[in-house]
Amino acid sequence: MVHILAQGNSILNQFVSELRDIEVQKDSLRFRRNMERIGEIFAYEISKHLDYKEKKITTPLGISKMNLPTSKIVNATILRAGLPFHNGILNYFDTSENAFISAHRKYHKDGSFTIQFEHLSSPDIDGKTLILSDPMIASGASMVIAYKALLERGTPEHTHIVSIISSNQGINYVKKHINMKNVTIWTGDLDDELTSKSYIVPGIGDAGDLAFGNKM
Repeated sequence: MVHILAQGNSILNQFVSELRDIEVQKDSLRFRRNMERIGEIFAYEISKHLDYKEKKITTPLGISKMNLPTSKIVNATILRAGLPFHNGILNYFDTSENAFISAHRKYHKDGSFTIQFEHLSSPDIDGKTLILSDPMIASGASMVIAYKALLERGTPEHTHIVSIISSNQGINYVKKHINMKNVTIWTGDLDDELTSKSYIVPGIGDAGDLAFGNKM
């Protein structure tokens, strides 16, 4: 149900370590590229769980039988931080349809915040494989809101929820607030602590600001 890729040794650990590193973070181009490369790794791992069918491929010298993926994919992300991560997944699933969810944290005077859903741009997802990505699952509220908004476009055959860094609290919130039937959660690494403002510790900081600059 939940795959944590950092529990095994792979090049993913190098990319995640650079996302976390306060010095490497100063290079926003490298930060975006690392998110993109991590998206490609997740796409490869998810590809092992798709539907396949044998197809005959004509080569210059004969016929080769290959098992090729047949799943119809909708690649979705939450703006704005998710864009480089989404693009990495799209690099591998280049024929997929795409969906974008606009949501943000609205802070209140007492320091608390609510997740404000604004807009959804999505194709029909009924019977398709949905890949919903966000670099961070902190409190989990944004992911739940995005997933429920996408269900207005149909019922996917299977959903892969993907993040680079997650908190234990966020993963548990997602599992509690959505129907986990036909849902798989993927994360690069899992952190234990969440601050009062729902930032993951040690985490990486604000992925959107690190990728695209500070917002007002």
